[in-house]
Amino acid sequence: MYFNELKVGMTVETAPALIEKEKMMAFAREYDSIPLHTDEEYARSTPFGKLIAPGVMSFMTVWAKYLEVDFFGDALLAGKSTKIEWLKPVFASDVLTGRATVTRLVKRNERNGLAEVSIAVYNQEGDRVMESVTEAVVKIKTATE
Repeated sequence: MYFNELKVGMTVETAPALIEKEKMMAFAREYDSIPLHTDEEYARSTPFGKLIAPGVMSFMTVWAKYLEVDFFGDALLAGKSTKIEWLKPVFASDVLTGRATVTRLVKRNERNGLAEVSIAVYNQEGDRVMESVTEAVVKIKTATE
């Protein structure tokens, strides 16, 4: 979808994303090897009571489902920024879904604009576990396209 076809408030839902324990542990061992993500005995002694998924891994699991929606299609030129806020822990076997909403549109020039997309992520219980805001550079549709 081209920049000039977008409207603030447009929303898409992502398919469910399962947090698989094996993938969670492998990601944690390679990229975020703190005991809260890798040591089950230690995790039992924390307020969470068990291992929690690394935040970036949880986000990327939902992000992959968001990309399947292909909101912008061939009009996407580049990503500009992403901010993630984690609100509640994510555990192995949680199923996450996202609701992506266009929250701001800023025309940059005659060729492209910035589309801000906010994604609210929920677990299978309906709890909001994280939020993200991403800015994407999106092509403006011209008369010749």
